[in-house]
Amino acid sequence: MGWRWVEAALPLGIIAGMLCIAGNVQYVIHTKAHGRPKHIGNDMWDVAMERRDKTLLSSSSSSSSSS
Repeated sequence: MGWRWVEAALPLGIIAGMLCIAGNVQYVIHTKAHGRPKHIGNDMWDVAMERRDKTLLSSSSSSSSSS
């Protein structure tokens, strides 16, 4: 009766392990392919989000300064 949590812990452990493996596999593949880890902020998504953030900050600062 008191061991029911083991039934839930096993699938959660498997899911957590798979998430750790999935993240590490990306790192290993990129390191093997390019010889170094991925530089943060260097892919298309990061560049697009940085551009979006700059436009949002400049538009909010210009609207607050005109008030």
